[in-house]
Amino acid sequence: MDFSSYLKESTIGSIDSVLSMAKIIIPLMIVMEILKDAKILEKISKKLKPIAKLFDISNESVFPLMIGMVFGLIYGAGIIIESIEEENLKKKDLYIIIIFLVACHAIFEDTFIFVAVGANLWLLFFARLTVALVVAYFASKVIDRVKRFN
Repeated sequence: MDFSSYLKESTIGSIDSVLSMAKIIIPLMIVMEILKDAKILEKISKKLKPIAKLFDISNESVFPLMIGMVFGLIYGAGIIIESIEEENLKKKDLYIIIIFLVACHAIFEDTFIFVAVGANLWLLFFARLTVALVVAYFASKVIDRVKRFN
């Protein structure tokens, strides 16, 4: 195989991969924008108050956490920064949100991208969610203990 045919095959393969991902990402982003504009995500976050209790964080933390989990780090960071500027988040809230989002940001988008290249949907989805829940839970307990000794 000469260089030009290798280059052509690589280019076509890359374009096919990008198009496969675009078929997932574009509709998903449209749906997420509709949910965001209709304030449906805000209503859902209110129902997720048990998560705030689990991690011992403020209820105001649930919305930025959910946005980062669903929309990804860019949207999540924007909401987190906005919440910090409005002074709605304590330091602990911020740490727990960041720790959770390290393992579980853009959970739908990233999961579907990996499924497009052959990953198991449910295994990946639940593994990421479980790791994020466990790590954030234990981090919230460690932060509480560290605060008691300072």
